[in-house]
Amino acid sequence: MEDRRLLLVHAHPDDESITTGATMAKYAAEGAHVTLVTCTRGEEGEVIPAPLEHLTQDGDALAQHRVGELDKACLLLGVPDHRFLGEDEGRQYRDSGMMGVPSNERPESLWQADLDTAARDLAAVVRQVRPHVVVTYDANGGYGHPDHIRTHQVTLRAVELAGSPALPGEHPWQTRKVYAIAVPRSVLAASVDRLRAAPGSFTAPDSMEDLWESAPDQQVTTRIDGTEQWAAKTLALRAHGTQITVDGERFALSNGIAQEISAVEYFTLLRGPASRPTQDGYETDLFA
Repeated sequence: MEDRRLLLVHAHPDDESITTGATMAKYAAEGAHVTLVTCTRGEEGEVIPAPLEHLTQDGDALAQHRVGELDKACLLLGVPDHRFLGEDEGRQYRDSGMMGVPSNERPESLWQADLDTAARDLAAVVRQVRPHVVVTYDANGGYGHPDHIRTHQVTLRAVELAGSPALPGEHPWQTRKVYAIAVPRSVLAASVDRLRAAPGSFTAPDSMEDLWESAPDQQVTTRIDGTEQWAAKTLALRAHGTQITVDGERFALSNGIAQEISAVEYFTLLRGPASRPTQDGYETDLFA
């Protein structure tokens, strides 16, 4: 496929670099058109550096700062096509915060957004970009964050709407494949073992539950090796300085728990034709 188009839908600035940074950089370097849609501007994020703690008192100021961080990260990953959900329609979806906190109830939060309205906003992007492959989260959002869950719901609905009969002047688009970000249980367990042996300057995880939600190995379909893009991913993580601290081959969020910077990223095929796996059991190309 000469013209390859990949659309990734994430919840907040920094999610793209943490979970799909190497994949984005790899396909961009290979000449694919990579589009990133971020659903919120991260108004409820916790700020790590002490000199920037004042940003936590003003969600709009924090959002503006995080947008700048995201611009830098996308530049480092080689992805110039970045959009925010709803911006073409004059809408802005706000960070909902972690599950169970008062900000979940804000009417302008993504968690409270009307599903079809948000999905139509994203479907307009799908019809414009015409991606062959779409990547987002699984049904639990990777670790239960309400914005990640909503992003999954919005993305799957948008793919359906984009392929439906269009309004005058619109052209339906059937996305070929949809993937969810995933981490095989065996891979995450091995990572936790390494981190407990050498967490760097961070706190070692007590268990896999301290990191991303794992998936049974047999459910994970796809392994993307972006080893050549490890440096780009690491630099993109550093760009998100309010949210992420990087130390060598490790990074941590505001909880201070060590995570490995991995340029090998995994996905589960949600919709579309499965390709023939390699000897290790995974397909190795999202466009296969």
